[in-house]
Amino acid sequence: MRVAVCIPTHQRPDALARCVGALAHQTAARSQYDIIVGIDGPDTGEADAIAAIDPDARVIACPKRGPAATRNTLIDNAHADLILWLNDDVVPAPDLVAQHLSRHAELGRDAMVLGDAPFAITQPDRLFDRLIRETSMIFFYDQMNADDPDRDWGYRHAWTLNLSMPAEPLRHLGGFTASLAAPAFEDLECAHRLATHARMPVLYHPDARVVHEHQYEPEQYLARERSLGREAVRLARVAPECAADLFGRDLLDPRERDAARTIVDRLARDAERCEPCFFELATIPADAIAGPHTGQLVAMLYQQHLLLKRVRWHEGMLEALDLAQAA
Repeated sequence: MRVAVCIPTHQRPDALARCVGALAHQTAARSQYDIIVGIDGPDTGEADAIAAIDPDARVIACPKRGPAATRNTLIDNAHADLILWLNDDVVPAPDLVAQHLSRHAELGRDAMVLGDAPFAITQPDRLFDRLIRETSMIFFYDQMNADDPDRDWGYRHAWTLNLSMPAEPLRHLGGFTASLAAPAFEDLECAHRLATHARMPVLYHPDARVVHEHQYEPEQYLARERSLGREAVRLARVAPECAADLFGRDLLDPRERDAARTIVDRLARDAERCEPCFFELATIPADAIAGPHTGQLVAMLYQQHLLLKRVRWHEGMLEALDLAQAA
């Protein structure tokens, strides 16, 4: 088996260089894997940076159409049994490629293999950073374990920051949906089709590890939630079957709009009161919470922010619905 390591990127040449630098020194033989980078235009130094690090890596310049379309270009240029998707801001462990290859080899069936991707610890380490790392604010790794390696975690866990899959079923089902241009649900929608039509499970393999070098600020986190609410409406239009399964309802139903408006109107004042305390988490050292009740306290802080998260998501949803109605 061979694997094509595919990395879509956009204007992060330094992060990309760290990622490709780690990929250039894997325990797997280079004959077992290719590195293909897709620049979601324009090129801001990525091609030169990669050429200096690894002349064997391929760099493909693409028009600015979003990560889904860029991934499709990478699929077209990948000539391997497997595709390993990575974010450009992850640093792979030396045995990452070997771990993905060995897991697929031992399976004897088609599957999506999700590797581990802990957030990097930055300095000064803040309580907000700790919550991002240790809770489900962004991903759900805190809820996953490796006790049952054959457990299907479902397409909701198919995050393309460290995910491998067979190439042929992906091609057969049309790759990624390019009209889902924002980096939001395009990976889950693709995984939903693989799970539904190719009966492909998502298996967690924590030994396949990258470190995710992405630090969030509270403002960015809340903006992300609002964006997810907007993109959820797009998903409902573009891929209604996936959206209905993911959210458990039809977001385009007028009653859902009314319900979202009620949520925002009822909780907006409470969310406004919560926001200053939420921002304060980025000013408090991570080790401010310590001792035997650390886990409980971290979980409590996580629960306290959910109202704010919910309001921002529904604000984004309403924004997208209002724009569509105005058009």
